Amino acid sequence: MAQWRMIEREVRDTLGEGTAWSAREQALYWVDILDPALNRLSLVDGAIARWAMPEPLGWVVERTRGGMIGGFQSGFAEIDVEPLAIWPLGDPEPHFPGNRMNDGKADRHGAIWCGTMEMAEENPRGSLYRLDPDGSWAPMDTGYMVPNGPAFSACGRWLYHSDTGLRTIYRFALTETGLADRQVFARFEEADGYPDGMTVDAEGFLWVAHWDGGRVSRFDEQGRVERSIALPARRTTNIAFAGPNLDRMFVTSAAIGLEPSAYDGALFEVDAGVQGLPTHTYAG
Repeated sequence: MAQWRMIEREVRDTLGEGTAWSAREQALYWVDILDPALNRLSLVDGAIARWAMPEPLGWVVERTRGGMIGGFQSGFAEIDVEPLAIWPLGDPEPHFPGNRMNDGKADRHGAIWCGTMEMAEENPRGSLYRLDPDGSWAPMDTGYMVPNGPAFSACGRWLYHSDTGLRTIYRFALTETGLADRQVFARFEEADGYPDGMTVDAEGFLWVAHWDGGRVSRFDEQGRVERSIALPARRTTNIAFAGPNLDRMFVTSAAIGLEPSAYDGALFEVDAGVQGLPTHTYAG
């Protein structure tokens, strides 16, 4: 029996990414980075909405007080969707105009962690930033080719983050001031593809999407693959648990660089058999 179903819709994402569950709206948000758009799937009635964005958008995070924060190529911005309105907040990398944001999530303290990367993917000019609730930001780690994640352990002690270009997932210790003790958590072999977006389930296991690997995998705390679920999309990109019980897994995918197919660039619901952790919101 198949462990997935494709969410039927006419539009396919060029580069689907940035999954974000909104408990407030009972809806899943995700982005199309390269055909810039913000998507929303309502789990109340199944309706799908899509808003065109003015430039590449890597992620959105819900705000505690309402609305969202988005990570655009030009930096951080506030976003409302009904009606659509965007207010720029600031660019952490004006010295790298060829960079864009790629992935981001909020931690339990209400700060956003997000990565930047060079659009051309030729130089390791990416960084991992933290946007604090007071509106300030700072780089926490640097030298990334293609940053992906982040994800936070169930215990709150660890942050997982990857450099997709290096086929490497890292684990950091979270401290009061930032990060410490970066260690290699797992490496992908060529047959595995590349580690892309990720999330942690309620049992403490890390789920990772395989770009060019056509699956999602569950890793234990020692970095060993506990199980994999194959998908018909070759470039799976990001994962989120959704629904009132956080027991519905959704996976985005990309069509960029591939011959047209029925699956690449689609959104999937996956029967993972586990629950996720609550989604945190930005406190600023």
